[in-house]
Amino acid sequence: MSTLIHGLKYDDKKSSEEKIMKNISAEQEYREQIKQEGLTVGIFTTTWCPDCKRLDMFIDEITQEHQDKQWFTIDRDEFPEISEEQTVMGIPSLLVFKNGEKIAHLHSANAKTPEAVNEFLNNL
Repeated sequence: MSTLIHGLKYDDKKSSEEKIMKNISAEQEYREQIKQEGLTVGIFTTTWCPDCKRLDMFIDEITQEHQDKQWFTIDRDEFPEISEEQTVMGIPSLLVFKNGEKIAHLHSANAKTPEAVNEFLNNL
């Protein structure tokens, strides 16, 4: 079953035609997601954030261009401890994990355009 949140489709299944972003609903799910060997990109967001809505307008295209990475979204307000642990001060923030370690962090001020997000991801 899929759910539409922030204009993005979330599901645990991936189709070959579209990149599906996993919506984190439990801390254990988050911990498992970031432990993966490959690069995992987490988008820290909220339901009320105007910049998050702007990111929603172009993130699907970016996930299509970066299908070599796993993607998830997590609501900062629902998981304040995780947000604090990862030093997420502004939203949206994109964090990149590998083997359980944060290896990169695109802070909210720099995550406002598709070009800025792509540049960040291409430099990993």
